[in-house]
Amino acid sequence: MNKRKIIIVASTLLLLGTSFLLFKLLSNSKKQEPKKIEKVIKTAYIESVENKTISIIIAANGTLVAKDKVELFSEVQGVLQATGKDFRPGTSFSKGQTILRINSDEHFANLQSQKSNLQNLIASIMPDIRLDYPNSFEKWNNYLMNFDVNKTTQPLPEITSNQEKYFVTGKNIFTTYYAVKNLEARLYKFNIRAPFSGIVTEANVRQGALVRSGQKMGEFISTNEYELEVAINVAYADILKKGKTVNLHNLEKSATWEGKVSRINGRVDQNTQTITIFINVKGDGLHEGMYLEANVTAKDENDVIEISRKLLVNMKAVFVVENNALKLQEITPVYFDEKKVIIRGLNNGILLLSKTIPGAYEGMEVKINTEE
Repeated sequence: MNKRKIIIVASTLLLLGTSFLLFKLLSNSKKQEPKKIEKVIKTAYIESVENKTISIIIAANGTLVAKDKVELFSEVQGVLQATGKDFRPGTSFSKGQTILRINSDEHFANLQSQKSNLQNLIASIMPDIRLDYPNSFEKWNNYLMNFDVNKTTQPLPEITSNQEKYFVTGKNIFTTYYAVKNLEARLYKFNIRAPFSGIVTEANVRQGALVRSGQKMGEFISTNEYELEVAINVAYADILKKGKTVNLHNLEKSATWEGKVSRINGRVDQNTQTITIFINVKGDGLHEGMYLEANVTAKDENDVIEISRKLLVNMKAVFVVENNALKLQEITPVYFDEKKVIIRGLNNGILLLSKTIPGAYEGMEVKINTEE
């Protein structure tokens, strides 16, 4: 029993000793001073304000359209014939050259028949004219002698009296003459000629096809000059003038052209509050349907600076740095584009925040890092 008691007492003492040591350790840890949290001061990238004169350049875009462009429709019916050149997209024709030819044999025969009928009618009235209107015989005789069914019909002799007019009218001379002139005018419609030098951009018919009246056969454009239609904010409508030079470039900005404002629409789009201007441009590398961007110099603004739109606070203020702290400074926006804004209202020498600081607020302490 004595041995057992000794073991129990020893265990008790050991447990008490361990508890005492743990208590001392915890007591000492509570007495240690807490670590100080270092204050983080964010870096402010700034630039010194230097007001200057900036030219406001309005960016707009649109697609090119040929200035001279015609859609080719048939006014007659017939079979399409060869012209020496294939009527296909990309084929070029000079001014006056036949683009399309429609078979006109039947119409031509009808025209010749009407011409012959007119000639016979005039010949039939010659004896009566000699007897009743001897003063008019010579002019009618000369007209009949020079009448050629293979040439364009010449105007009828001038009527000098009402009696002569009634006589000629009663013989259907005028009716037949105008029928002939109508057929002659229609004959020209079987040959479609190029109104200007250019190329075919659309072809809907092929040689040997039957063409019907009113059918669209294709499209023909001039490659000499193009027109770009762009929409500009109405606020600059009074600045843009006819003849103003405009710089144009493609999407890749690998090529540039110079155009001029040719027309300005007099009506404002009510939905977008924009006005349409038309810019003429010519040069190599231009094609109809090509997308171009236009830079229109509107006007010069004095005592302004250009900054990133990200620096604006509520669209009316920016952060400046005074005594190593941020301060909100109200400004007046003058012009916006996609990424930049031109502002007025900052004095020269003010330290303007040039990069945004996450969580920035007025009075926030910062350390300055001047951005080159």
